[in-house]
Amino acid sequence: MDRPDHILIVDDDAEIRTLLGRYLEKNGLRTVTVADGRAMWQALEKGTFDLVVLDLMLPGDDGLTLCRNLRARSEIPVIMLTARGEETDRIVGLEMGADDYIPKPFSARELLARIKVILRRVRSLPPNLRPEPGREIRFGQWVLDTTLRQLVAPDGVVTPIGGAEYRLLRIFLDHPNRVLNRDQLVEMTRGKEAEPLDRSVDVQVSRLRRRLGDDPADPVTIKTVRGEGYVLSVPVHKPAG
Repeated sequence: MDRPDHILIVDDDAEIRTLLGRYLEKNGLRTVTVADGRAMWQALEKGTFDLVVLDLMLPGDDGLTLCRNLRARSEIPVIMLTARGEETDRIVGLEMGADDYIPKPFSARELLARIKVILRRVRSLPPNLRPEPGREIRFGQWVLDTTLRQLVAPDGVVTPIGGAEYRLLRIFLDHPNRVLNRDQLVEMTRGKEAEPLDRSVDVQVSRLRRRLGDDPADPVTIKTVRGEGYVLSVPVHKPAG
């Protein structure tokens, strides 16, 4: 029998923690609820989680800081919660590495649906996005280790890369020198559940460009083709076999 998915809820509102925890447990998930970033790190050290629900406004380190630090060391999916629903907040959350973003107030039922969509998406990566033993892909002066999911910079610095950034980079590497429009990228990274006119892929491209040291005004690795989409414009070398 498959184990139930394990969800970590980080929110300083005790009522919200209790409500969400009970609802998700009632619908077959395991949950741990904590009130701040310090407790979040302690929980992550003690247990293994499939997804983190992370409030933006927290005492101490806020949700954006925690999301950025979590993404630097883990691929675990993150859903951000916030009382502020402005587009700029959503974009900043996505730039920090969140997989999804829900403004308060929201229903527990909606959160459950979002959790299921993200977990299904993460677990249904097409074969060409799954890691292979000893597989390194070289593009330009960069190297992507798909086994360890690490990005090696031209100066040799190694950093982990996961979540949406990893999926997006793999898609570009599998389609070099081919213009991919926004709809194609959304479909390949987020699946058919993606919302129409989803602009989050633009945020992810910008974030990936910064990771690769691309000048936003004159990118070299991932170029914009006006009116059409984006293209990976450097040579790609994959291992034989």
